[in-house]
Amino acid sequence: MDSGAAVKALDDITVEIAASTVVALMGPSGSGKSTFLQVVGGLTSPDSGTLIVGGQTITGLSRRELTEYRRHLGFVFQRFNLLPALTALDNVIAPVIPQRVAYDKVQRGRELLAAVGLADKARQLPARLSGGEQQRVAIARALIGDPRLILADEPTGNLDTATGATIIELLCSLRDTTGVTIVVGTHDPDTARRCDRRLHLQDGKISQDSPRSINA
Repeated sequence: MDSGAAVKALDDITVEIAASTVVALMGPSGSGKSTFLQVVGGLTSPDSGTLIVGGQTITGLSRRELTEYRRHLGFVFQRFNLLPALTALDNVIAPVIPQRVAYDKVQRGRELLAAVGLADKARQLPARLSGGEQQRVAIARALIGDPRLILADEPTGNLDTATGATIIELLCSLRDTTGVTIVVGTHDPDTARRCDRRLHLQDGKISQDSPRSINA
């Protein structure tokens, strides 16, 4: 198959995101949102340019170095990606089970479930939880490694409007309490309005960069 000219998923983007902010990455399907998150997450390497996160240059890192970099990130997905045979608590602590950490993993997991309002759901399997509750478990899981950055790809896409609003408010409150930086890929204007800043992507370029409205 002759593909013709190369397609640029991201094209000559220059953007700086301040620490401890919640940024909405907006745009229609194919605009480059997922690619942006994959590049920042160290899952895809850009063909050119430089990516710096927390003062660390990410472009050019080895596979092992990228793995270590990703340990300091949290990922939240539209489909939750919870392991169905594990309880909510076990799903939360699953990413750090193979790691040596300086804290009690189970206790930390319980604290995070409490932080997202699910202290009483620790023993429940995902099938016994609502969609909003499953996404809260996923957010707690994203926080287990004490990340400096959370990347959320359509975290409210499978939720009703009210539940989606609750999830975004939860992310904003976690920003306030932990100082984590959060980038949310979304096509939902209501979700974006609750974020500190909105970046609009169109054909791989940033077409608009706007702060949160005072009345939002």
